[in-house]
Amino acid sequence: MDTVTIVGSFAALASTVSFTPQAWKIIKSRSTRDISVGMYALTVGGFLLWTAYGLLLKQWPLIVTNSICLALSAFILTMKLLPTQKKNQVADALDPDVKA
Repeated sequence: MDTVTIVGSFAALASTVSFTPQAWKIIKSRSTRDISVGMYALTVGGFLLWTAYGLLLKQWPLIVTNSICLALSAFILTMKLLPTQKKNQVADALDPDVKA
């Protein structure tokens, strides 16, 4: 495997998993108070466009990594926008051991 592929693979991995700690923190804490709606709306839009770009080019690395990032950032945005009761229901379904 060449250096470019290795660097690209690590970059894709880092970008893809970077939203996981925030999503997990929301599930555990049930709190999205400090999350910026504007920032996540732009992020979701960006990943949607990157995924579309990958589809148009038929480039699976772009499609897969940006689809995962899209799903995670959309989850975070959705949790931010949900009323507290619904947010707690989602979090309880994903991690029933934690009670707010």
